[in-house]
Amino acid sequence: MTDHRARFLALALRVQALRFGEFTLKSGRVSPYFFNAGRFDGGAALAELAACYADALDEAGLEFDVLFGPAYKGIPLATALACEFARRGRDVPLAFNRKEAKAHGEGGTLIGASMTGRRVLIVDDVITAGTAIREALGIIGEVGGLPAGIVIALDRQERASEEHAQSAAQAVSDEHGLPVVAVATLADLLAFAGESADLVGHRDALLAYRARYGTTAG
Repeated sequence: MTDHRARFLALALRVQALRFGEFTLKSGRVSPYFFNAGRFDGGAALAELAACYADALDEAGLEFDVLFGPAYKGIPLATALACEFARRGRDVPLAFNRKEAKAHGEGGTLIGASMTGRRVLIVDDVITAGTAIREALGIIGEVGGLPAGIVIALDRQERASEEHAQSAAQAVSDEHGLPVVAVATLADLLAFAGESADLVGHRDALLAYRARYGTTAG
């Protein structure tokens, strides 16, 4: 497992963004683990998380000109990532949207750098049904941006529904012809749990969940 994956999982556990137990998901599935990026709620945690995102992107070799953070969780994630790239010597423009159009001031729904004619990287926490990503792609397309890819924190690597063999991330990637970069995946979590005395007790439940709902397609 590459260093940024292990660092991310250790961080997620430390801030309780990653928890184990029994959690009923929006899909109705009962999962042995739950990921909530909202728990990265301090400056130090966000900075460390952004470094993991940046390392994952460097490893993937993805090329982009602008970061786009979809409201709401994507906004702090993209902002922290822009700050991390600046710390590394690269000043990456940043844009994000608001849920409702503003009628006064600058108006509209978009804030930040122009995306027109630029390769845009979408920054978010997870892909579930893919609805938020499709909305983001619509926003980018409306202003003449060029979608370059998507980066997320965790890919659960499970089927989007009983009728689909693909994960939500893979379905979005195939539908739009875009690379999806995940800082870590369920496979990484399984490997991490197998190497940790504190987590090894959860591994059987994770394996059973993957056997029932998982996909090897991504």
